Amino acid sequence: MRASLNLLLWAPCAALMVFLAFLPVDARTQLVTTFLVLLIVATMKYLRMEGASRLVLLALGTSIVLRYVYWRTTSTLPPVNQPSNFIPGLLVYLAEMYSVFMLFLSLFIVSMPLPPRKPYRTLADDELPSVDIFVPSYNEEESLLANTLAAARNIDYPPEKVTVWLLDDGGTEQKRHSTNLLEAKSAEKRHASLQALCQQLGVRYLTRARNEHAKAGNLNNGLQHSTGDLVAVFDADHAPARDFLRETVGYFNDDPRLFLVQTPHFFINPDPVERNLNTFSTMPSENEMFYGIIQRGLDKWNAAFFCGSAAVLRREALNEAEGFSGLSITEDCETALELHSRGWNSIYVDVPLIAGLQPATFASFIGQRSRWAQGMMQIMRFRFPLFKGGLSLAQRLCYMSSTMFWLFPFPRMIFLIAPLCYLFFDRQIFTASGGEFMAYTLSYMLVNLLIQNYLYGSYRWPLISELYEYIQSVHLLPAVVSVAFNPRKPTFKVTAKDESIAESRLSEISRPFFIIFLVLVIAVFVTAYRLYTEPYKFDVTLVVGGWNLLNLVLAGCALGVVAERGERQSSRRVTVNRRGEFAIGDTWYPAMIENVSVNGASIQVFTRDSAPFQRDAPGRMRFQPNGRSEPGELPVDIRHAQHDGDIVTVGCRFLPGTPLHHELVADLIFANSEQWSLFQQARRRNPGVLRGTLRFLVQSIGQTFRGLHYLIRFRMPVEAKKARKGAGR
Repeated sequence: MRASLNLLLWAPCAALMVFLAFLPVDARTQLVTTFLVLLIVATMKYLRMEGASRLVLLALGTSIVLRYVYWRTTSTLPPVNQPSNFIPGLLVYLAEMYSVFMLFLSLFIVSMPLPPRKPYRTLADDELPSVDIFVPSYNEEESLLANTLAAARNIDYPPEKVTVWLLDDGGTEQKRHSTNLLEAKSAEKRHASLQALCQQLGVRYLTRARNEHAKAGNLNNGLQHSTGDLVAVFDADHAPARDFLRETVGYFNDDPRLFLVQTPHFFINPDPVERNLNTFSTMPSENEMFYGIIQRGLDKWNAAFFCGSAAVLRREALNEAEGFSGLSITEDCETALELHSRGWNSIYVDVPLIAGLQPATFASFIGQRSRWAQGMMQIMRFRFPLFKGGLSLAQRLCYMSSTMFWLFPFPRMIFLIAPLCYLFFDRQIFTASGGEFMAYTLSYMLVNLLIQNYLYGSYRWPLISELYEYIQSVHLLPAVVSVAFNPRKPTFKVTAKDESIAESRLSEISRPFFIIFLVLVIAVFVTAYRLYTEPYKFDVTLVVGGWNLLNLVLAGCALGVVAERGERQSSRRVTVNRRGEFAIGDTWYPAMIENVSVNGASIQVFTRDSAPFQRDAPGRMRFQPNGRSEPGELPVDIRHAQHDGDIVTVGCRFLPGTPLHHELVADLIFANSEQWSLFQQARRRNPGVLRGTLRFLVQSIGQTFRGLHYLIRFRMPVEAKKARKGAGR
């Protein structure tokens, strides 16, 4: 009934808006109409109107967008008989139409996302299905794998119904018998040490003969050697909480055609943008918009897809599709596309149940995104979702949105270059007056900002998406172009895990950003010169100069992104606040564990006697693990201690030597999934369009100077050294 009422209210409103969008009116009427629509939309947004009102707001906003598209198509393109103007003008037009098309696809997906999913029927232990947990690995450190495997072993599930597998692609026969002696010895050592680790942890170790079809081939090898009803997949750096299986497997009992339960990826460390801009604790992460809004919208259309980790899949469905798909290098989305086309269902559970690591360096971040972009382009070339048989129309549109998104480097770079064509070469790529620009283009941009802030405001702040797209586009554009010409060329490259940057430095791939910034600064001076010498073009030059200035703001902020901050800590700390005890020798003191990382912890010890707490002194910490009746002891050594009244704050390093020790570390960091939700909620707030934009502008100014400071600090000494060598000759 509610859906019918929403449709009855929305449909006539949408029809009226489409009608108004194509009425021929002058610029003044357009400006007045836009002002009224913006006022209504802003009021509705301020009042946080939902339900049918949400659809009315979106209909009003899209009417302005459609009006802009109509005007842009019929009134602004340069004449065809002027190719030097028409060709760049057409490219800008196509880039804008791509953006509008993606906007409408996203509105289709998220206009009315599903509310949080209802709980499934609770199953008794004897009703639970058997589960194989796959942890695929290639070149990760043993300590990282130990924590993930220990967390998987700690999962709250009947032990006789769960088997944890380490699928090791770094110790294959192919690698151990390599003609490269160093590679062969390294693979042999890895093979032996991981076998021993798995034996200690009670985990099955599995490798294969050859490294074929990358991660998909590794997972398929695991399928051939296991028999569980369900398969859970965790990346090597994605450690599950204790309740992961309890929160997911029950859905399979409710729907016999369900092939996938996907959960969000939560990261305990910031990505390079968050770390270098220092926003990790105050601003929602980039991936939260996808997992918090878009995946929920995809779920509404039965199009939530496999994200490679933090998911449970049904073996029967995988067997029907002959395992994980490996035609592209994004086997996760491709596998989901194939199974959706076969009539299987998926659901998305919006509860963070794993904690992972994301790339710490900018170069690794770009490498990861290049793989995603190339893989999605391969899916478009080989599987083209719009014509994929077996999918519903909604699923086709959802998959087209997910794959076409990765074409963003093309329009982003066009928008960067377009104003330079006018300022430097006087190309007339946009035939309109300043008044028309105010009435149409500026209105479209404001409405677009309002719609995005209304839909995603608590998950993505103003101009942050544009920043992420810009910093990726510079390097992703060649990667996407290469797939267009040779779709089989890209190969799977493992993202570096658990990196750290000991000292501040400029990224090794930062040079293009400084060059672009310099060109845009020159363009600002050209704008001022043309405003002075060509007053008859004042309005157009002012508009184009403003466009270039916006690009400069993004480019300046990007300098801060590639200026990588050094970190004293090699791993990210997680706040836990758990009661425990700390021992020096045979004396136990009451203690509170404040925060932990994979390497150590900060503990408040309640005592006035600080003498025993010396650097390198051996100690033990004792606490009650989740799901155990007896407390566990973990050996540590003290790295530093600070005395303050009745408390000694101790920083200590873990010294795990047994499987139980690894399990205790995993319990401290990963067992409690509620802490991830609380952390996300603490930074999800909507600053609004105006305040969010001002905040970004202030951030950009600061990061511009920081990036230039890094350029002088870390580049100038090198140049000076070269000059001294030259003088010496």
